[in-house]
Amino acid sequence: MHAAQSVDLDVTGMTCAACQANVQRALARVPGVTDASVNLMLGTAKVTLESAGTTADALVAAVESIGYGASLTAPEVSAVAALERRDDAQVEEFRSLRLRAGVSLACGALAMVLSMPLMGGDLHRAHQGGGDPFMQWVMVRLTPALRAVFPRLYDVPPDLLRAALLGLTLIVVGWAGRQFYTAGVKALIHRAPDMNSLVAVGTGAALLYSLVATVAPELFTAAGVPADVYYEAVVFIIALVLGGRALEAGARRRTAGALRALAALQPTSARVVRGDREDEVPLEQVRPGDVVLVRPGERVPVDGVLLEGSAVVDESLVTGESIPVSRSPGDPVIGGTTNSAGAFRFRATAVGPDSVLARIVRLMRDAQTSRAPIQHLADRVSAVFVPSVMGLAVLTAVVWLLVSGEGGLVRALAAGVSVLIIACPCAMGLAVPTAVMVATGRGADVGVLIKGGDALQRSGEVTTVVLDKTGTLTEGQPEVVEVWCGPDQIADVVLRVAAAVERQSEHPLGAAIVRAARERGLPTSAATAFVSEPGLGAAAVVDGRRVSIGNEAWLHREGVPTAMLGPVVSRMRAAGQTAVLIAIDTVAVGVCAIADRLRPTSTAAVAALRAAGLEVVMLSGDARVTAEAIARAAGIGRVVAEVLPQDKLDEVKRLQAAGAVVAMVGDGVNDAPALAQADVGMAVATGSDVAVDAADVVLMRPDLMGVVRAIALSRHTMRTMRQNLFWAFAYNVIGIPVAAGVLYPAFGVLLSPVLASAAMAVSSVFVIANSLRLRRAPL
Repeated sequence: MHAAQSVDLDVTGMTCAACQANVQRALARVPGVTDASVNLMLGTAKVTLESAGTTADALVAAVESIGYGASLTAPEVSAVAALERRDDAQVEEFRSLRLRAGVSLACGALAMVLSMPLMGGDLHRAHQGGGDPFMQWVMVRLTPALRAVFPRLYDVPPDLLRAALLGLTLIVVGWAGRQFYTAGVKALIHRAPDMNSLVAVGTGAALLYSLVATVAPELFTAAGVPADVYYEAVVFIIALVLGGRALEAGARRRTAGALRALAALQPTSARVVRGDREDEVPLEQVRPGDVVLVRPGERVPVDGVLLEGSAVVDESLVTGESIPVSRSPGDPVIGGTTNSAGAFRFRATAVGPDSVLARIVRLMRDAQTSRAPIQHLADRVSAVFVPSVMGLAVLTAVVWLLVSGEGGLVRALAAGVSVLIIACPCAMGLAVPTAVMVATGRGADVGVLIKGGDALQRSGEVTTVVLDKTGTLTEGQPEVVEVWCGPDQIADVVLRVAAAVERQSEHPLGAAIVRAARERGLPTSAATAFVSEPGLGAAAVVDGRRVSIGNEAWLHREGVPTAMLGPVVSRMRAAGQTAVLIAIDTVAVGVCAIADRLRPTSTAAVAALRAAGLEVVMLSGDARVTAEAIARAAGIGRVVAEVLPQDKLDEVKRLQAAGAVVAMVGDGVNDAPALAQADVGMAVATGSDVAVDAADVVLMRPDLMGVVRAIALSRHTMRTMRQNLFWAFAYNVIGIPVAAGVLYPAFGVLLSPVLASAAMAVSSVFVIANSLRLRRAPL
């Protein structure tokens, strides 16, 4: 591997931020790895390699060496297939966790009932604070009721009850909670403790204590310590942690709802026309060039160009545009969209991974596996969190043993286990990725594709929005509105020779001149010796005469005097029209006035950007008078006119040097360098592929309101991320000391391990639920 390349891995066994940090560190230590990004939500890792000696096997071995599973991501026919495979795995994970949590909760309830007679013999000790605080509360309040409902239960010998509790607990530990112990112990062995390690050590300590109290109670009574058992606490802790993980799994799946909705758009088959037959074939068998038939109400199976018929197509789930669009022969159709009315045939142009739908899904999937810069703080804390918590738990137990009198061992055990169980690195690991996943899905709903967490975060920091004029602020379909001719010239002749030159060009203004000549039915002429200069003009030989067409600077270079055209050019530019000067054999003969209408939403979008406190700048290659007229119509106060394509990059750099955080919005090939240079590049998807590839944000429809939505979404998301991180850190900063017993001297409050496990589960669910609110964010 001589050139840098990316390797994708599927990673199994990760359950918290500590797991994510462990895997990321292990991958980063492999020689030749320049970057490693691990996603806890999706169970994936993206690794960038530069060394020719580094193999994918070395990456897999590095992950496995610290106790996790890893494999190369299986190659898929398309990104849609990859998404479906991952979704199936998430459904299976959720069902498994839900079953184990449900059974464990039922066992926990049974264990609590069986424990009541063991504690009910000494209500005075319960009131004085012996045993698990939560169970004290339950015992004092429920013992009379349980005696009435299960009177014979209190006649069962205590040894038999303890044996029954032990058997029930071992079933839960060995089946429902097995993963905590296998993964947690493995992580400890590899010196990379994680959330599983905390649960395993905490419940394991309580189980071992209870086991000794069951088989050798005399050891405790001889020391003056009650031989209490904590089986019900072990079962409830496992049940509540599993319940929390089941809720997390369900919520994580909901965060990818937008992706699943997109994947579901793709039909499984297509009706291909072959000769006189219409064959229903699997989608995988459709090839570019096939003619496909679509009837009313059906989904378009693949991308293509309409050949026969007409249609009204609903593209809302792909572009975010709620109003169906009309399609006629020659128009493109997008796979996954719905044909609302009309039957038509089209020629397939892109299938499988090359289709628009597959590219959107792939782009969103890559965005959701990326990391926002704000995540780095959580990563640094997660790297040392679990070892620190384990140290605090040991310290807590030692302090309680030293300062407590009677029942000190019981309190030390309860406090130490509570510290281990309440600590929640999961919330820190989920705080940012969940928000990124939901936000990218929400963006797709409104036709805004954000390529990653970095772009998502930077979009909210933008202070200046730079808009390219043609095709971005305007419709990009310029039209010739006037052909002015000099003395003794004929408009059709001037337009015909100008069109002959512009047929060799790809400039949109040239296309407008060619289109105007065609609409007038003018004959075509061949052009030879064609030359052009981007941003200036073009020239060629037509009918034996040299024809030059462009702006004043170009004609001056061609040796053509333009003074006589000055008043005409000024009039056109004052009206917001682009003046294209035409000369034949060094004589100025005419001017074409070309107008490009503002998009219907441009003025409203500019007003919304300014209302959001952003500076709006328009870049244009037009003369200053023309550019300023268009800017006034759009409500833009700052204009940079007469810029050549290469000058756009310099203008972005100049704004950045002045301290601005710049978002560049464009659609053409000549916008790509500026899009790449900007802090956030935003490209209109209807523009060139080069511009789309260079951009950080893709607007799926030509509507500048997408820029407004992207920035608003970023600001909502960053606010949510900060809320999540605050909750994750505040929860642990407050919860761990409370679990350790800092409130006990003043208030007599000692947190139960059972309640600690419930709090831990709630903390993760809170973070995910808060992120899911982004699905309803007003944009």
